[in-house]
Amino acid sequence: MRTSAPSIDVRQATSRFATRAGWLDSNHCFSFGTHYDPENTHHGLLLVSNDDVVRPRTGFDTHPHRDMEIVTWVLSGELEHKDTLGNTGLIYPGLAQRMSAGRGIWHSEKNNTADRDVHFIQMWVLPDTASVDPGYQQLDVNAELDRGGLVPIASGRGHAAAITIRQQGAVLWGGRLKPAEVVRVPDTAFAHVYVARGEVVLQGAGALEAGDAVRLTAAGTPQLTAGVDGAEVLIWEMNAALAA
Repeated sequence: MRTSAPSIDVRQATSRFATRAGWLDSNHCFSFGTHYDPENTHHGLLLVSNDDVVRPRTGFDTHPHRDMEIVTWVLSGELEHKDTLGNTGLIYPGLAQRMSAGRGIWHSEKNNTADRDVHFIQMWVLPDTASVDPGYQQLDVNAELDRGGLVPIASGRGHAAAITIRQQGAVLWGGRLKPAEVVRVPDTAFAHVYVARGEVVLQGAGALEAGDAVRLTAAGTPQLTAGVDGAEVLIWEMNAALAA
């Protein structure tokens, strides 16, 4: 049962927290690291949505995570993943990747190319159950994306063409929308719409550009229309929120 009042909350790209480290340009939709605002810690079950650009021959050195479902989506370039379970993977556009940190895992993420930035979105949701076995999964969904519309990228509800996350209350949908293509945001208690590339018009929110986000609460199924050059969007559908 929905208990929250309907709302559509637009967060423009220029309002995001930003980290600039020379080798890294990172923009944060929510509080992250040294950036903290008690009124901006999450939406629904989503705690982190970072838009990162990593320079060549640099990246995140080996570091730990615990009790988090981490989904990485590359927009351009290649990102190399290595972890303490022995998993390795080269993440490229259209390859969905999930790391379940569980009771504890260490990993690194590197751009090992010589002359090309890697641009990716990394998103974190809490798992249903704490201290489970850590795990890793990747899946190429380019064929599904090419058919148009919204595609399940990461799902806790058993979507066959998606990587699996250990959170039954969440599904990540993605779309590489053609010019003027129309989709609808899933009808759910909480949704988070992120414009990764291009421009869109979202019913009730207006025109949105790359880096803009919208937090929807019990908002029905508003229409989303891609701009004249198309767009790439990421939409979290969530049936619950974190406890206050």
